Amino acid sequence: MSDATNAESNDPTSENAAPGKSAKKSLAVNLGVYTFARLALVVVIAAVIVGVGLLFGVEVPVLVAAIFSVLISLPLSLLLFKNMRIRVNESIAAVDEDRRAARADLQSKLRGEDGKK
Repeated sequence: MSDATNAESNDPTSENAAPGKSAKKSLAVNLGVYTFARLALVVVIAAVIVGVGLLFGVEVPVLVAAIFSVLISLPLSLLLFKNMRIRVNESIAAVDEDRRAARADLQSKLRGEDGKK
C-alpha cells in the first residue's frame, strides 16, 4: 500500500468523522433546548406559587416555592416536553451508534483488517 493510500485511510477528516460531529452537535443542541425548557418551567411554576401566595396575602419563601416547583415540574415536564425528550433520546442513540461504529473500525484496524477487499 502506498503512503498516499495509507494517509487517506487514516485521515481524521474523512467521511467517518463527519457523521459523529453532526450527531454530537445535534445532541448538544437538543439537550440544551430540553434543559432550558425544564429550567424555565421550574422558574414559571415558582413564580406562580409566589404570585398566588401574594394574592392570598401569604408570603411564600422563595426557597419553599423553588422546592415545590421542582417537585411539580418533574412529572409535568414528562408530559409537556415529550417530543423534546424523544429527540434527546434519539440523539443519544445516534452518538452511541457512531461511537460503536468507530470502536468496531478501530478494533478491525488493530486486528489488521483494512475493510478493503
